[in-house]
Formats: sequence, C-alpha cells, structure tokens
Amino acid sequence: MIKGFGGIFWRTKNLDAVKKWYGEVLKINFENWNGAIITPQSDNETIFSFFTEDDQYFPSEQQVMLNFQVENLDDCINYLEKMGVPLEKEKEVSEFGEFIWIKDPEGRLVELWEK
Repeated sequence: MIKGFGGIFWRTKNLDAVKKWYGEVLKINFENWNGAIITPQSDNETIFSFFTEDDQYFPSEQQVMLNFQVENLDDCINYLEKMGVPLEKEKEVSEFGEFIWIKDPEGRLVELWEK
C-alpha cells in the first residue's frame, strides 16, 4: 500500500529564518508555498519509526526528529564546519550506518545519516 513517505509538516515560530537555515545548511530548495518536494534516489530509503515517550534517543520535549540520508557524511561534516554549524553529536558508526546530529534555528535536533 505505501509508496513512500508523504511529507513532514510542522509549525515554526520564525518561518523565514527556519526556511533560510534549511535552505543554506541542508540545501533544500523551498517553493513559494513554503515547502519542498524531495525526490528520493533509488538507493534512498525512509525509515518511519516510533519511540516511547521515555526513550532517550532524542530529547523527550522534541516530538519529531528529522533524519536526512546523505551521500557522504564526512563531506557533510566539512561543509557544516565551513557553514559554522556545530555538531550536536560526534559521528557515530553502527551496524545501521554513520550518524551525526545538528540543531536547526529553533533548537530541534536533525539527524544526518550515511547508509
């Protein structure tokens, strides 16, 4: 039944600042309707997963965490350093891939993942 992930929608306190940050830092091109269509490549997959309220994987006050799959995490880390975006979590390597965390302008953790 499911073809792919349909979308992620959330409210923001400062629309222009958040759009600018995601555009500059993660290179997401927003349309004039304040959204972007991301067309995955054939080797890209979206994970949809639930976490209990007390799970410590990401802060409990954050209801949703975005995870973006990237081609090369080391290249992303170098790019983020040049942009002045600090890592909130150093690169973690596991059986699932490599991960880092950064924060958007409103303090939400965003995970970048190389599979």
